[in-house]
Amino acid sequence: QVQLVESGGGLVQAGGSLRLSCAASGRIFSSYAMGWFRQAPGKEREFVVAISWSGSRTYRANSVKGRFTISRDNAKNTVYLQMNSLKPEDTAVYYCAADYRIFDTATMAEYEVDYWGQGTQVTVSS
Repeated sequence: QVQLVESGGGLVQAGGSLRLSCAASGRIFSSYAMGWFRQAPGKEREFVVAISWSGSRTYRANSVKGRFTISRDNAKNTVYLQMNSLKPEDTAVYYCAADYRIFDTATMAEYEVDYWGQGTQVTVSS
Protein backbone atom coordinates (compact mmCIF):
# COMPACT_ATOMS: atom_id res chain seq x y z
CA GLN A 1 0.00 0.00 0.00
CA VAL A 2 1.02 3.58 -0.69
CA GLN A 3 -0.58 6.46 1.15
CA LEU A 4 -0.53 9.85 -0.56
CA VAL A 5 -1.24 13.12 1.22
CA GLU A 6 -1.47 16.37 -0.74
CA SER A 7 -0.96 19.85 0.65
CA GLY A 8 -0.46 23.40 -0.60
CA GLY A 9 -3.79 24.13 -2.22
CA GLY A 10 -5.63 27.38 -1.67
CA LEU A 11 -7.00 30.55 -3.19
CA VAL A 12 -4.83 32.64 -5.51
CA GLN A 13 -5.41 35.45 -7.97
CA ALA A 14 -4.99 34.92 -11.67
CA GLY A 15 -1.35 35.20 -12.64
CA GLY A 16 -0.21 33.99 -9.26
CA SER A 17 1.62 30.85 -8.20
CA LEU A 18 1.10 27.90 -5.90
CA ARG A 19 3.19 24.86 -5.05
CA LEU A 20 1.49 21.60 -4.23
CA SER A 21 3.22 18.82 -2.36
CA CYS A 22 2.39 15.14 -2.15
CA ALA A 23 3.99 13.10 0.60
CA ALA A 24 4.05 9.35 0.12
CA SER A 25 4.43 6.58 2.64
CA GLY A 26 4.37 2.85 2.39
CA ARG A 27 6.05 0.97 -0.42
CA ILE A 28 9.24 2.05 -2.17
CA PHE A 29 8.49 5.52 -3.51
CA SER A 30 11.30 5.41 -6.05
CA SER A 31 9.59 2.52 -7.88
CA TYR A 32 6.57 4.66 -8.72
CA ALA A 33 5.94 7.15 -11.44
CA MET A 34 4.07 10.06 -9.86
CA GLY A 35 1.52 12.36 -11.38
CA TRP A 36 -1.10 15.01 -10.83
CA PHE A 37 -4.65 14.95 -12.12
CA ARG A 38 -7.39 17.50 -11.57
CA GLN A 39 -11.14 17.65 -11.59
CA ALA A 40 -13.08 20.85 -12.06
CA PRO A 41 -16.73 21.14 -10.99
CA GLY A 42 -19.00 19.32 -13.41
CA LYS A 43 -16.10 17.94 -15.42
CA GLU A 44 -14.24 14.66 -15.76
CA ARG A 45 -10.95 14.18 -13.99
CA GLU A 46 -8.08 14.99 -16.34
CA PHE A 47 -4.34 14.38 -16.51
CA VAL A 48 -2.08 17.32 -15.70
CA VAL A 49 1.53 16.22 -15.42
CA ALA A 50 3.65 13.19 -14.47
CA ILE A 51 7.24 12.31 -13.66
CA SER A 52 9.13 9.05 -13.99
CA TRP A 53 10.51 7.27 -10.94
CA SER A 54 14.03 8.56 -11.53
CA GLY A 55 12.82 12.09 -12.18
CA SER A 56 14.55 12.20 -15.54
CA ARG A 57 11.38 12.22 -17.61
CA THR A 58 8.26 14.36 -17.36
CA TYR A 59 5.08 14.60 -19.39
CA ARG A 60 2.57 17.44 -19.35
CA ALA A 61 -0.85 18.17 -20.70
CA ASN A 62 -0.78 20.86 -23.38
CA SER A 63 -2.93 23.13 -21.26
CA VAL A 64 -0.18 23.53 -18.63
CA LYS A 65 2.99 23.50 -20.73
CA GLY A 66 5.24 26.39 -19.86
CA ARG A 67 3.35 27.05 -16.61
CA PHE A 68 3.40 23.90 -14.46
CA THR A 69 6.49 21.96 -13.40
CA ILE A 70 6.62 18.64 -11.60
CA SER A 71 9.59 17.49 -9.54
CA ARG A 72 10.33 14.84 -6.96
CA ASP A 73 12.64 14.21 -4.06
CA ASN A 74 12.99 10.46 -3.58
CA ALA A 75 14.92 10.96 -0.35
CA LYS A 76 11.88 12.76 1.09
CA ASN A 77 9.26 10.58 -0.62
CA THR A 78 7.66 13.74 -1.96
CA VAL A 79 6.53 15.02 -5.33
CA TYR A 80 5.89 18.68 -6.05
CA LEU A 81 3.79 20.61 -8.52
CA GLN A 82 4.89 24.19 -9.11
CA MET A 83 2.08 26.11 -10.76
CA ASN A 84 2.83 29.53 -12.24
CA SER A 85 0.76 31.99 -14.27
CA LEU A 86 -2.40 30.45 -12.89
CA LYS A 87 -5.67 30.98 -14.73
CA PRO A 88 -9.27 30.75 -13.52
CA GLU A 89 -9.65 27.61 -15.65
CA ASP A 90 -7.01 25.92 -13.48
CA THR A 91 -9.53 25.91 -10.64
CA ALA A 92 -10.06 22.29 -9.61
CA VAL A 93 -9.39 19.65 -7.01
CA TYR A 94 -5.88 18.39 -7.65
CA TYR A 95 -5.10 14.73 -7.00
CA CYS A 96 -1.73 13.12 -6.53
CA ALA A 97 -1.32 9.75 -8.23
CA ALA A 98 1.17 6.89 -8.03
CA ASP A 99 1.73 4.14 -10.56
CA TYR A 100 4.20 1.28 -10.07
CA ARG A 101 6.62 1.08 -12.99
CA ILE A 102 9.27 -1.34 -14.18
CA PHE A 103 10.48 1.10 -16.82
CA ASP A 104 11.42 4.71 -16.20
CA THR A 105 8.57 6.31 -18.13
CA ALA A 106 6.42 9.35 -17.42
CA THR A 107 3.25 9.06 -19.48
CA MET A 108 0.29 8.28 -17.23
CA ALA A 109 -3.32 7.44 -17.91
CA GLU A 110 -5.99 7.44 -15.26
CA TYR A 111 -6.63 3.70 -15.59
CA GLU A 112 -2.97 2.99 -14.82
CA VAL A 113 -2.97 4.72 -11.44
CA ASP A 114 -2.50 2.39 -8.50
CA TYR A 115 -2.98 4.90 -5.69
CA TRP A 116 -4.68 8.26 -5.30
CA GLY A 117 -4.43 11.03 -2.75
CA GLN A 118 -7.51 12.61 -1.21
CA GLY A 119 -7.20 15.79 -3.27
CA THR A 120 -6.50 19.44 -2.53
CA GLN A 121 -8.57 22.38 -3.74
CA VAL A 122 -6.99 25.04 -5.93
CA THR A 123 -9.10 28.10 -6.66
CA VAL A 124 -7.92 30.84 -9.02
CA SER A 125 -9.88 34.07 -8.92
CA SER A 126 -10.11 36.41 -11.89
